[in-house]
Amino acid sequence: MTRPFGYFVHHQGRGHAERCAAIARALPPGRPLTIFCARDDIFPSLPDHVERIRIPSLFEVTGAEAGTMDWVPTPDTLHCAPLGWPGIRRAMATITAWFDHADPALMICDVSAEIAQLARICSVPHVKILQHGERGDPGHRAAYDGAAGLLAPFHADLAQSDWDAGMRARTCFAGGLGVDTRVPEREVARQRVGIAPGEEMILVVAGGGGGGFAQAPLGVGARTRPNARWITIGPVQRDWHATEPANIEHRGWVDDAADHIAAADIVIASTGNTTCQQILAAGRPWLAVPEWRYFDEQHCKADALARAGVATVRPHLPSSASGWSQALADTLAAHDPHRQRSMIDDAPAEATARWLEALADRLWTPCSTPAPSHPMPNEQPSA
Repeated sequence: MTRPFGYFVHHQGRGHAERCAAIARALPPGRPLTIFCARDDIFPSLPDHVERIRIPSLFEVTGAEAGTMDWVPTPDTLHCAPLGWPGIRRAMATITAWFDHADPALMICDVSAEIAQLARICSVPHVKILQHGERGDPGHRAAYDGAAGLLAPFHADLAQSDWDAGMRARTCFAGGLGVDTRVPEREVARQRVGIAPGEEMILVVAGGGGGGFAQAPLGVGARTRPNARWITIGPVQRDWHATEPANIEHRGWVDDAADHIAAADIVIASTGNTTCQQILAAGRPWLAVPEWRYFDEQHCKADALARAGVATVRPHLPSSASGWSQALADTLAAHDPHRQRSMIDDAPAEATARWLEALADRLWTPCSTPAPSHPMPNEQPSA
């Protein structure tokens, strides 16, 4: 019987689930896959050979948690491990029971340093999804260093400068993984989203992982470029003091983000992974403005985008008319669509599936050399 793969999916945003679904569809039908996630509604369609198990959230309070133990310090090797949470116990019990009876070939973690370490403690080899950010702390290092392999859902040229050669050698880079990077024809896209021929369109995009951009600076930008049509998709934080001109329109959540991006003359967007891959595939002039995320993930990704020459980066939205004029001019001047499109790999899900299968084969192929009977170098003798 073929050993299954396990897959933990963080339920914030949709990018984690979309990556998982893409890999699931690309794996051989004979490879069973079991997904653990706190939500069911974030997944696109999954193949029949995929099992999905819902677990309690590891991060959200339900009211059943003890509130008396916060004085107990959290070790540096853990990020989110509060004491007295029955939901965490149930989630971990569900996963470890599955480890025991399923005997998995691999556990893929997207993302949780604690579950990655749990897999290692339970003697299950794991693959850790690699994200940008200041992640040199002991918790992340334990998850990365203990992994059989690392999977980066972006092009190798977007690797962080502090990832050493050894880390990169264990990493499968897959630009565009989990994102529909098919780009609609520009004029067709403009017709679909209601943009007249010759009309300049400036698109503002915020992903699903946060609260979006503030309304007030967008109003300043729209007043600075009054002949352009400004459209926002995704969340916008409302400001009571914002004064918006008539040339800005907030469309909220849309099902045709790819059409909006393809239709735009300039895109202003945060640096969540799905948003990044869609803009890079479309090859549009891009003013990248990172949002707050844990470990400065979006700021580190913005730095990588700037180094690769595929986006113009500002740490925050411009706050004045002159700031907006300069930022938009710089974005148009630095635009390199061919370089942007080179960040998207051909068939990234299929390449990832082949890498995972090859890694599993390597891990579970019997070795001709007998295992040592003496303790490993870092193993302590019994007291």
